[in-house]
Amino acid sequence: MKRKQFSEEQIIGILKEAEAGAVVTELCRRHGLSSATFYAWKAKYGGLEVSEAKRLRALEDENAKLKRLLADAMLDNAGLKELLSKKW
Repeated sequence: MKRKQFSEEQIIGILKEAEAGAVVTELCRRHGLSSATFYAWKAKYGGLEVSEAKRLRALEDENAKLKRLLADAMLDNAGLKELLSKKW
């Protein structure tokens, strides 16, 4: 089955439809997603506006980048310690 990609705007739009009183099962059927996906989105994006969701995505990307930089620095540091600890 082909996996659909929804943008944050679309996800928040679907959640707002549910808040407006739409039945969740009908909403899921119309948009082609499972109820588990809907409730996972609700846990993550519930109560957010579109601008807040974009900011959340930017912060998550920045956090991942910083984690990679820290891991690289720690790896270099461990390598240098190992190299310097050996006696010539």
